Amino acid sequence: MSKHNARRTSLVMAGAFAAAGAAIALAPAAGAAPTADCRAPGSATVTSTTSEQASCSATSVPGSAAAAFGMDGTATANSGPQGLALAIANGGGTASSDAQNLSAPAVIAIGPGASVTAEGVRPGLALGIAGTNGKVTIDGVNGPTCSGGLAFAGDFQTLKGCFSMR
Repeated sequence: MSKHNARRTSLVMAGAFAAAGAAIALAPAAGAAPTADCRAPGSATVTSTTSEQASCSATSVPGSAAAAFGMDGTATANSGPQGLALAIANGGGTASSDAQNLSAPAVIAIGPGASVTAEGVRPGLALGIAGTNGKVTIDGVNGPTCSGGLAFAGDFQTLKGCFSMR
């Protein structure tokens, strides 16, 4: 790995940990929030709605796994052949993750108006995190986009990332 790629990878990972820490620190308390839990290992389809505010769905095929958790939010995870998909939505956020071909997209949307969508189409990990009014889109081909409020993405499928503080 060249020094330039190693530096870029290090920066993406440092940004991921910083954004995850900030998202956890800024997350609203979820003690009384309705929670929907959908875990689909292997060949399974799971849908859960605990209230109007919390819902999730997860679908997987043999040789893959998907998990979605809606805590006062909406989360969807779908996994095709040899994929791992994870979606977590909290406090009014919307998270969607689709995986196939040895990809592993993980998305976290925290707060009202937060939206994260990730497509895993090539081998590699993709991580998207959005706070209130933040929007992240990862298509697995062109590199991620971040806009709105606090948003971060790192995509090892394309070796690109983005960050928004607006």
